[in-house]
Amino acid sequence: MDWSDRIGRQLKLRDLHILMKVADTGSMAKAAARLRISHPAVSKAISEIEGTLGVRLFDRNSQGVELTAHGEVLLRCGINVFDEMQQGLRSLEHLSDPNTGEVRVGCTDIILHSLVPPIVRKFSGKYPGVELDVKLTNPGDHQIQELRERKIDLLMTRATRQQDDFHSEVLFDEPFVFVVGAHSELARKRRLTLTDIIKGNWVLPPYDGAPGALVSEVFRANGFAPPKPLVKTIAIQLTVSLIASGEFVGILPTSVATLGVHQAALRVLPLKSPGPRISAEIVFLRNRTLSPAVQSFLNCAREVAKSLVHIS
Repeated sequence: MDWSDRIGRQLKLRDLHILMKVADTGSMAKAAARLRISHPAVSKAISEIEGTLGVRLFDRNSQGVELTAHGEVLLRCGINVFDEMQQGLRSLEHLSDPNTGEVRVGCTDIILHSLVPPIVRKFSGKYPGVELDVKLTNPGDHQIQELRERKIDLLMTRATRQQDDFHSEVLFDEPFVFVVGAHSELARKRRLTLTDIIKGNWVLPPYDGAPGALVSEVFRANGFAPPKPLVKTIAIQLTVSLIASGEFVGILPTSVATLGVHQAALRVLPLKSPGPRISAEIVFLRNRTLSPAVQSFLNCAREVAKSLVHIS
């Protein structure tokens, strides 16, 4: 029997479902309880898959079971198979009613408080029946892993490392701007230069991270050494709140300073700030079928991004 016959005749979706549940719980007994079938039935299913494929999928120990390298590969196959089926069912549902479905979006803190709100308003206005699940993701490997594990459909972030299995689309790029509180003493000055604020209380991202490295280049491009911040943080709500209080000054991407509920509390200084620009990107798995609802969200994101080009 060749490989394709062995897979087609003996490896069933039920088997993959059992394997995924055992991997998730780390125990055949716990998987059986979750699936509401007997422990022997789970053990038999795993043994039959191993016999069919001729490889060991789990190492057994006193604490339970642990995936082998072969098991890790088959688990990813199972995740992909069930995800593609789910996307197909969503597409069928969408053919009957385009105003249905779900979109799961992960986004970083700075995107969540600038670009995401106008996109969500536009999308929800056009497709009120589509459920949006928007979650905050931590920058770095964690958000990449959530995409790979199909826990989110799209990732909205700033610049990401190139990954062979991802498609990354730049929605727009923009400069940084210097910002003070709208009701601060500094904001009342008619002619304000960077010299006037360079010795202020700066709230900035740490210089040893990617955002901070860009910010330091902005200072250098304006002829100043990067100042020592009084507060170091990448939390955008904290940054905006401190600047709006009038006691701190900072640097923000243009969209963050001009979008959202906090814009009235900030004043963007009329300074030329040549230097590096920062991009807003939307990322998804390259070979994954996207549901019609996700495609519609992508289109809305592109439309909103086009309307924001003038701010940069």
